[in-house]
Parts: sequence; structure tokens; C-alpha cells
Amino acid sequence: MRESYTAAVERNVVCGRDFTSEPYEAAWADEAIFFIRVLDPNHKGKLAFTAEISPDGMRWCAQGSTCEIAEGADLGFIRVKHFGGWLRIRRIDAVKTEPKVIVYLNLK
Repeated sequence: MRESYTAAVERNVVCGRDFTSEPYEAAWADEAIFFIRVLDPNHKGKLAFTAEISPDGMRWCAQGSTCEIAEGADLGFIRVKHFGGWLRIRRIDAVKTEPKVIVYLNLK
């Protein structure tokens, strides 16, 4: 039977333009989905995020998967496969808004 696990990686954090989520070690998993929930449904501008991978949890590179959350929307996701040991997300847009977010990571 396959195992799955959901972690709340970030809870009610201010998501500024230099935001990165806490790293999460997930070497046992084959696939992952980040869910980004924006707690301010009236945020201005389109928010964009990318998944990042790391062999050691210290040095990071973009994995290539991205997510855009439209103005007024409150949920987006990023699917990730073939990621090695560590995962996190980074905000990549230039919008000046700083909404609070919750980031979930679902692993299988």
C-alpha cells in the first residue's frame, strides 16, 4: 500500500517578494504537490511561485514547475516529480502585495 503524508510547511506567514518556504526533506516520496492558500482573497496582482529542489537542504535550484494565483483567487498548486531529497517553494513575481499564506505539502 502506498503511503501519503500532508505537512503544513507554512502557516499564516506574510508572503513578501523574497518569500521562500521552509525546506522539507522528502526523499522517500515519488511525487509531491504544494498547495498555496492565500488568506487575503482581496490581494492585488497575480502571485507566482516556483518549486525548488536541493540535494542537501542548503543549496537550491529551480525545478521548473510553477504556479500562478490570479488576483482575487485564494488557492494554487505545484506538482513536482523527480526531486531528490529536499523541496521548497519560492515566490517569483514582482507584485508588491504581501498577503498571508498557508503552504501545504502533500507527499506520496
